Amino acid sequence: MTVYSQITGNKVKTLVIIFFFIIFISFFFFLIGKYTGNSNTYFTIGIIFSLVTSVGSYFYSDKLVLAMSGAKPASKKEHFDFYTVTENMAIAAGLPMPRLFVIHDAAMNAFATGRNPKHAVVAATTGLLEKLDRAELEGVIAHELSHVKNYDMLVSTIVAVLVGTVVFAADWMTRSMLWGGMRNNDDNRSGPLNMVMFFALLIIMPLIATLVQLAVSRKREYLADATGSLLNRNPDALANALLKISGDSRPLQRASNATAHLYIDNPFKKGGKKNFIAGLFSTHPPVEERVRLLREM
Repeated sequence: MTVYSQITGNKVKTLVIIFFFIIFISFFFFLIGKYTGNSNTYFTIGIIFSLVTSVGSYFYSDKLVLAMSGAKPASKKEHFDFYTVTENMAIAAGLPMPRLFVIHDAAMNAFATGRNPKHAVVAATTGLLEKLDRAELEGVIAHELSHVKNYDMLVSTIVAVLVGTVVFAADWMTRSMLWGGMRNNDDNRSGPLNMVMFFALLIIMPLIATLVQLAVSRKREYLADATGSLLNRNPDALANALLKISGDSRPLQRASNATAHLYIDNPFKKGGKKNFIAGLFSTHPPVEERVRLLREM
């Protein structure tokens, strides 16, 4: 796979994800209508809601992700290495200089966001900027700029917003039913099948959202590790950085399930030995495997 085919594939994948989201949400609202006895109205609301959310996720997803993560614009004077390393790596990659943001958190992590290289953003925690040396920081920034160049961050950022919307919709529906805000109309003819489908979909919506995250997360991390190391010609630097980041047990305070897959490493930092099931549902590939592949380059 060439870089150009990967970029094209990511653009197509973005359209597929948005289309899937529109169909999924519209169908969910249609089942709500069947349950409450007003399917046409709810189906229309579902289409409008999904279209607005999809368009908004494309144009404003970077702002939403930055707000969710609590990121603030970086100061060149205060974060000199962050600025100069990114400038050098952007020139090497043939990319415009991205906007830089800092998350004031002792945890070590970073991510890239934005719909294209001209609107790209790279964010890093203060913990990462303080604890990595310059070579290791170059490895991390090269990794994030690889996401930018390959349009990985377009797919990932849109997924973050749409997954958050799906989880919010499921939570809102559950609360509405628990507190009596939404009741089945006894006169409707929804039937037991529609009711079963509705409740089943309500339960599995967060699971489907997680599976969509997994579908776009793991492979892109391996690819960004490889292309980033080729960019700065120092795979050991990124390997050392990943070991430091994964070895830091502090969880990122503003991390959420919707944005976890954006980060270079799992922001939740769940301690203890990982079991097989936990590994299957992790949004990141094992750091040990990433480091092994980098050492072999």
